[in-house]
Amino acid sequence: MWFKNLTIFRLTEAFTLTPEELEKKLEHLSFRPCGPHEESSFGWTSPLGKAGQQLAHNTNGFIMLCGKKEERVLPAAVINEMVQEKIFAKEEQQARKLSKKERTEIKDEIIFDLLPKAFTFSRKIYAYIDPKGGWLLIDAASAKNGEDLLSMLRKSLGSLPAVPINTIDKPIKIMTEWLLNDKTPDDISIEDECELRSPEELGGIIRCKRHDLALPEIRNHLNIGKEVIKLAVNWAERISFIIDENLAIKRLRFLDLIQDQVTDIETNDDAEQFDVDFSIMSAELANFLPRLLELFGGENKA
Repeated sequence: MWFKNLTIFRLTEAFTLTPEELEKKLEHLSFRPCGPHEESSFGWTSPLGKAGQQLAHNTNGFIMLCGKKEERVLPAAVINEMVQEKIFAKEEQQARKLSKKERTEIKDEIIFDLLPKAFTFSRKIYAYIDPKGGWLLIDAASAKNGEDLLSMLRKSLGSLPAVPINTIDKPIKIMTEWLLNDKTPDDISIEDECELRSPEELGGIIRCKRHDLALPEIRNHLNIGKEVIKLAVNWAERISFIIDENLAIKRLRFLDLIQDQVTDIETNDDAEQFDVDFSIMSAELANFLPRLLELFGGENKA
């Protein structure tokens, strides 16, 4: 179980629930499939999948959670075509234009009729709580997915004081300085991808992939005022990732130094392998996150 993205929240109060206490609170919102007329369903499922039943999986003090969302597939083009056909037929029959309210009612009726016949698909969103470090980390490629899981966790617990991480120095400022001055901290190396944006409203954006970012053309863009809003970096030859202006991390990869630890440990089944992966990943991120804050001037707790 290796996270590929990180949406990072700081717990502003100590997390004191035991895994057993957390389990009981999650049970009230455990996953159930969509009902016949539901467009979606979202609830907790076992992080271990078929290999386990617990909703809160504890390994070395880190607690893994998994939210599962099931949605019914209703293509908008199909709905719109059926709506237009029914509106046209009614207007022809009644020799008048239908009101906006009547059109909306027709659309709602069609969706209601189609929902039970629609295919469903599901996806899982993994997260874990680090009570000692005071973190909630969500493997979410979009901010919305992260917020959805956090919202469901708050609903399960009644409340959860958690905020997005905030640093004293703005990530845009620091990342721009790294590229502009061709100088980074000793444990950070810049890779081959970035995104630059002009600071003015609706400013132009330049995306570079598989590109030598030390070339003069990149510095020329920075010299005329463009700023770095995304940057691919490597930390200590241990992990590589793309970091953006909001300190969200995408395309997270754990490199050979970490993967070698995994291959050195023999496991007998999927559950044991899950624990090995989770244990090594969470320990690595527990070391990395304080360093991430340092890179951008430290944590802003204001």
